[in-house]
Amino acid sequence: MPDHSDVEAFYERVADDRFVPTARTRGPWDPACQHAGPPAALLGRAVQTRPGAREDMRLVRITFEIHSPVPLAPLTVTTRVLREGRSVELVEASLAPDGGAEIMRARALRIRIAPGTVPAALGDPGSAAPEPAPPGPGQARPEPFFPVPWDTGYHTAMETRFASGSFLDRGPATCWLRMRVPLVAGEKTAPLDRVLVAADSGNGVSNVLDFATHLFVNPDLTVHLHRHPVGEWVCLDARTTVDPDGVGMAETALHDEQGPIGRGVQSLFVAPRR
Repeated sequence: MPDHSDVEAFYERVADDRFVPTARTRGPWDPACQHAGPPAALLGRAVQTRPGAREDMRLVRITFEIHSPVPLAPLTVTTRVLREGRSVELVEASLAPDGGAEIMRARALRIRIAPGTVPAALGDPGSAAPEPAPPGPGQARPEPFFPVPWDTGYHTAMETRFASGSFLDRGPATCWLRMRVPLVAGEKTAPLDRVLVAADSGNGVSNVLDFATHLFVNPDLTVHLHRHPVGEWVCLDARTTVDPDGVGMAETALHDEQGPIGRGVQSLFVAPRR
């Protein structure tokens, strides 16, 4: 694969449906594989920007099924509409390496919007938050990432600030994340891109076991959004629960600087490192 390390983005588009990842997509576990956040955002973007996508519909739920680690290799994105209605549609997006089988799939539910449908007070971002809003990114603090044996990756492409907890502490955490680079080189970053790049980190920031002794892999991620996100910062208010049998779940309340925007949930496979 050509060296794209000088590209200041997660991906470079080389055809309408084909993308080359840069070193900034690299995850913390395997130098040949991506963190799942950037490919999730790439699939979410494909759902939103596919030819014929209606502008009067908003993505309200997207579920990612991660069949295998996403390699640092050229990727092709395809989309198809599974169900099309006047008010609701279901869209599928698929990710595959050159000449390979599908490695990641997304199914997204989009609902037609009509401004003014409900009283303005019900649309107040704060009205949907039963819990106190987390401190904003200006009141949060940078914390060191857990040790990663390479200099460039997702861990350096994202700015993180913790309102509570840290990567090195066990248990619930509240972390603000902001992309340092665009999702696709030369293209505008959409608010949904920012949410999906960050949402897969819920289990990482709220881990309950030592990274050095256990792995906890999420084969899926579901994000529900009740409000369109705004701004550059995304907050993950996350907690992880693990059963002694090796199954877990990470639940994440998602916020932007104006208030709550939705929820993220990840199923977890938990096992000792060998």
